[in-house]
Amino acid sequence: MGGVMGHAGMAATAVRYLRSVGALTAAEPLDPLPRPELRAVRPDERAPLDQGEFRRVLGNFASGVAVITAPGTDGDGPAGFACQSFASLSLDPPLVVFMVGRTSTSWPRIARAGVFCANILGADQQELCRAFAVSGANKFAGVAWEPSPATGSPQLPGAPAWIDCSIHAVHTGGDHLIVVGRVEDLGCDAGSPGPLLFHQGRFGSYVPR
Repeated sequence: MGGVMGHAGMAATAVRYLRSVGALTAAEPLDPLPRPELRAVRPDERAPLDQGEFRRVLGNFASGVAVITAPGTDGDGPAGFACQSFASLSLDPPLVVFMVGRTSTSWPRIARAGVFCANILGADQQELCRAFAVSGANKFAGVAWEPSPATGSPQLPGAPAWIDCSIHAVHTGGDHLIVVGRVEDLGCDAGSPGPLLFHQGRFGSYVPR
């Protein structure tokens, strides 16, 4: 009992000391946190970007189109999707990059495979691009392909170029993932009709001058 009273006495002494130096104690009420300020956007501030406007402006940048493919795993068929965001990244070591939405149903299958082939589409392959742009469908239905030499990923006939890769790294980027591939093999068709382009929501082609 004496020990309990001793602790209580020490606690009371500590509270008296804290009050004497102006410190808050549990016995004193705490002021609530201020409510967040609700206000309009000031003239010198920018309103949040509108997604439609973002798409419209960035659509002025013409890009090539690739189909990213990977071999099937665990008894599944091959996976693939149409991609505008494919680009070269590094010469030494040889690296390429593409971006894929976090909600993509094809990406988990490509990630499991650990490899991919970027098939650069030609100007005459618009329908092939549309087939691989559909979500949830059997994108390889009626599409002839052969395994790429290094990874076995589907290599699509008629593509002006192909780049066979292993997945080197994956980074987050907002609502997308940034996938870095290490190039294992690659090739091109010198007699191709030129690349398929995408600009302001429409397909086009490159006309050399």
